[in-house]
Amino acid sequence: MTRPGRIARRPAAGVLPVLSLACLIWAILAGLAAAADPDFPKLTGRVVDAAGILSPEARTRIDGKIKVHEDRTGDQLVVATVPSLQDLTIEDYANRLARSWGIGQKKTNNGVLLLVAPKERKVRIEVGYGLEGALTDALSKTIITSAITPRFRQGDFSGGIEAGVDAILPILAGDADEWQRRAPVRADAVDPVTVIFWIIVIIALVVVLTRMSGGGRGGRGGGFVVIPGPSGGWSGGFSDGGGGFSGGGGSFGGGGASGDW
Repeated sequence: MTRPGRIARRPAAGVLPVLSLACLIWAILAGLAAAADPDFPKLTGRVVDAAGILSPEARTRIDGKIKVHEDRTGDQLVVATVPSLQDLTIEDYANRLARSWGIGQKKTNNGVLLLVAPKERKVRIEVGYGLEGALTDALSKTIITSAITPRFRQGDFSGGIEAGVDAILPILAGDADEWQRRAPVRADAVDPVTVIFWIIVIIALVVVLTRMSGGGRGGRGGGFVVIPGPSGGWSGGFSDGGGGFSGGGGSFGGGGASGDW
């Protein structure tokens, strides 16, 4: 019962649904931000064969080819094989692994990851921001379908990975003519479902945060909360001397292509 002279206050219409939506979105985003990274292998060199599918001879040759290119251009290509994707898509795993390792230089983001998951029969070329203009999604897809997976189907993992590296390095060096002729026009370069999903999430966040901050006109507080993303890896360049091999702090935005066999 209210006291005489006082008027009972009720929540403004529409506030509770908005707050409920805000709580739901916040719980989802907080959960994603708090999710632990998979159990990634350590970055021990330019070739990390955690799945044990490369012959010693092929591993030595691939490492030598990548090192020559890296010493000449500064681009950093890393080949990785993993025992399992740990219930992630290869796109998610590759992006998180490349960012965790910090492949490429921090200022130029010139890193590339060639990832093979034999258990799931998946392969991906993940391309850093700075090289997406050279090693395009279409070229990456063509390399996978033309050079890598045909050999994988024959059980030749060493040959497939080395063929992929032999195709990637000339393109990074500026010689992409042969692969440009092979590359088809891709209709699957952008997943429309993913785009629509993130558009809805962004619109919902803008509406919620605008309401909570008073529409941006004279409201106090109501600032945006930044949720940290995956680590960008180490900085300070590459090293394969006594201190071991490391990334240079490069970042990735999802460029590249995937395939299976």
